[in-house]
Amino acid sequence: MNIKKTLIISVSALILLLSFEEFELKKLTAFNSHGEDTYNVYALKLPTSIEFSYEAVPLDKPDIRERLDKELLVNTYWQSNMMLLLKRANKYFPLIEEILKEEGLPDDFKYLAVIESSLENVRSPRGAKGFWQIMPDTAREYGLEVNSNVDERYHIEKSTRVACTYLKKAKKRFGSWTLAAASYNRGIFGIDRLLKRQITDNYYDLLLNTETSRYIFRILAVKEIMSNPQRYGYIYKPEDLYQQIPKRKIGLDTAINNIARFAKDQSVNYKIIKIHNPWLIENHLNNKSRKYYEIAIPEKGIY
Repeated sequence: MNIKKTLIISVSALILLLSFEEFELKKLTAFNSHGEDTYNVYALKLPTSIEFSYEAVPLDKPDIRERLDKELLVNTYWQSNMMLLLKRANKYFPLIEEILKEEGLPDDFKYLAVIESSLENVRSPRGAKGFWQIMPDTAREYGLEVNSNVDERYHIEKSTRVACTYLKKAKKRFGSWTLAAASYNRGIFGIDRLLKRQITDNYYDLLLNTETSRYIFRILAVKEIMSNPQRYGYIYKPEDLYQQIPKRKIGLDTAINNIARFAKDQSVNYKIIKIHNPWLIENHLNNKSRKYYEIAIPEKGIY
């Protein structure tokens, strides 16, 4: 009898120990189910109304509703990507928002940068670069320096202002911020030609290729989710988000013969200089023309 009791007690203790270890593991893992034992995929309830840059979306039309539903589903359930976008937005949106306001563009255009680059300095297979995915000829046309030594498409402030200039030009041509945004994908000439051919002046009435057809709806979807993250299941704390890095700027109109040595003189390293000045392509800055540049340096103690 004593042996049986001992065995029961031992088994019970083992079960409790395993349960405790499982509980501790759940607490530590990123896949904490928050009390739910299953993972469910739900159909989404579309917003009753939505707009882009103060221009209403005609959700009463079946094809418009389906196109929005598609992009909401794709972006809601691509959880890792959306969580990264939310984290990066905390770091980069304040700067983009400030420039958009200064340039007279609606705040919604920050979401155009999101769908273009996911708020990273990326390069497309066609050669577009930066947050705003600007092609080299367009960059030069609008005053950005693009060569083997400097590529200002990677300069977030300067490239954002170029994107604003382009979009304001498109808005003046079409009279619509929605069409201006669509032209960022298809080109001003391309959108103009389609409007004339199809005898309309409305983006939502155009028959478009797949990419441009999805373009505005991708912007609308990320706007909706990023504006209401908890509604779509994204839970985080302020400390989970990426933070802006305090920086000071050093102005110069001379060459830098060795950026790695220049970095050491500023009490940082080559990697840090390149992270915060990605428009510097090589380990030197030529500057034969004595152009004025500003080099961003993180404040002391950040790294």
